[in-house]
Amino acid sequence: MGKFIYQFNHATLMYEKIEKKFSTTFVREILPQIVLSIVFGISLFYFSSRYFSSPEEKALLDKSRDIKLKFELLNKDIDKSAYLLNTLEKRDDNVYRMVFEADPLSEDQRRAGFGGSDRYAYLSYYENSELLINTTKKVDILSKRMLIQSESYKDVMNMVNNKEEMAACIPAIQPIALDKLTRFGSPFGRRLHPILHIWKMHTGIDLTAPTGTEIHAAGDGIVFKAGYSGGYGNCIRLNHGFGYVTVYGHLSKILVRPGQKIKRGDVIGLVGSTGLSTSPHLHYEVRVNGEFVDPINFYYNDMTDEEYQKMLESSSTSDTHIYE
Repeated sequence: MGKFIYQFNHATLMYEKIEKKFSTTFVREILPQIVLSIVFGISLFYFSSRYFSSPEEKALLDKSRDIKLKFELLNKDIDKSAYLLNTLEKRDDNVYRMVFEADPLSEDQRRAGFGGSDRYAYLSYYENSELLINTTKKVDILSKRMLIQSESYKDVMNMVNNKEEMAACIPAIQPIALDKLTRFGSPFGRRLHPILHIWKMHTGIDLTAPTGTEIHAAGDGIVFKAGYSGGYGNCIRLNHGFGYVTVYGHLSKILVRPGQKIKRGDVIGLVGSTGLSTSPHLHYEVRVNGEFVDPINFYYNDMTDEEYQKMLESSSTSDTHIYE
């Protein structure tokens, strides 16, 4: 670089020789180039770092996107599983449990223990924490619901295993054979008592038959009472289990003893007219979980549809008040 420069003087109209100073040269020529280079370098670094990733950064970014995609697919699978589980829950409540006359699980039972957001606080420090927390929560809820449904199916399986026993215990036959009946007496419901002359609930039905006619157990069970019982006269009470109890009143003779195991169809006593009764007949009751129910609704094991309908019509029009 030269030490002198020539500068045109407009007054003398001549070029004049001027000594060139380093400071002036630095400020005018070198410094602007340095500043420009720095600015260009910073800009290049900014844009390259913003829009162009290093191989390591690109690999991490690809991995992050891959993980996020897998989480999104996992969420779809969880939602699909939750939908299928919901179908199983409805089928369990509305089909399986209904068949076995069991109460469906309540919403509180199926959704118990799902509260508490603090349990996921440890996940809030991770990248994509919201996605991670929502997915973990879904998995926890699904796992809990599956556990509850599994326990419900265990209950249903127990019901299945007990179904044969339960079917044998339900009072499903008429305690007096159809061909031995004289007529159907007073039906289930409120009636004017023929002896007491007051309106009173008739908690069973009356089956009229000659004295000494055999009375059969309506289902498997255990005799828990056999003896004289006030207005019932000579009376037998059978406990069939599963909430079923049958009562046989006004007997002329009792043929069983308390504690004795009985099979459906076994002869347990003979028709009579003991207690508050006006003529020989069997007063027959069915109780389910302590509630009186119409015994006619249980005659389905040994009757045709025509016989059952005929019995209903006969019972509903009967006017023979011979019950206790």
